[in-house]
Amino acid sequence: MTVEARNLEARYVLEFPGGYTRTTGPVIGRFLTELRDGRIVGVRTAEGRTLVPPLEYDPATGDAVTEEFVEVGPAGTVESWSWVHAPRKAHPLDRPFAWALIRLDGADTALVHAVDAGDVKSMRPGLRVRPRWRAERTGHITDIESFVPDVTKIVSVVRSEYVVKPGLALARFLEGVAEGVFIGGRCGSCHKVYVPYRTTCPECGVAITEEVVLPDTGTITTFAINNLPDPRAPEVPFVSAYILLDGSDLPMIALVGEIAAHEVRQGMRVRAVWVPEEERTTSMSNIKWFAPTGEPDAEL
Repeated sequence: MTVEARNLEARYVLEFPGGYTRTTGPVIGRFLTELRDGRIVGVRTAEGRTLVPPLEYDPATGDAVTEEFVEVGPAGTVESWSWVHAPRKAHPLDRPFAWALIRLDGADTALVHAVDAGDVKSMRPGLRVRPRWRAERTGHITDIESFVPDVTKIVSVVRSEYVVKPGLALARFLEGVAEGVFIGGRCGSCHKVYVPYRTTCPECGVAITEEVVLPDTGTITTFAINNLPDPRAPEVPFVSAYILLDGSDLPMIALVGEIAAHEVRQGMRVRAVWVPEEERTTSMSNIKWFAPTGEPDAEL
């Protein structure tokens, strides 16, 4: 066979000039008329089942259906579905969608229609959907452009601006942070050292007047692995930890960096990583995070 023979083809078109016309009858006609008016109805069988789409005969018994029509839906539940990744010209949507069996509320059977879910991950059996109607309807199943999922969640931007003015104790502590040191206070009664600096002992209730400059090394007492982004964190996931500075009796919370999150542990020895001196202000942002020192773990 020659190359020319193998490439031969003929194109044919099967067409009914003027379109294929049939009468709808009283059952299907009522269903389509209701669609044109923006409603979905089913028909009752003698056994009390509601068929949607309506049929002229009960598929279970073969008996003629009753003349009782029942409005159903418009919402329904997806029973099963198949995803269309690449829609064709004749499909109802020009973007990926699902063909689904949808049981409308009040119906005993399911109808097939398109679900515009936006993403295949949004589809699942049990998904609640409702019809999206066309603005101009003619009495055809395509008067429902597609079904769309119910709104089950909303995303709200949460942002609040406020001003915090530190008291005398916190202001003193931040002055030390600006200089690259941690300032604590020692109680004259119980002799405990608190960081950040405070003016009253929470245990004894007496005034604290003695300042103590503490080193920037300490021990992780407990920690949490965070998987939500934070602009202060070195990466995600990141670790926030309570760190007991050497010489202190109360841990302070800070980020932990320069180590994989799953390698952080209780008792790990860490040191503060400071921003360059010329970039420091009177804020905790002077401390980027705490990083491991490489020393043996401390006993807690």
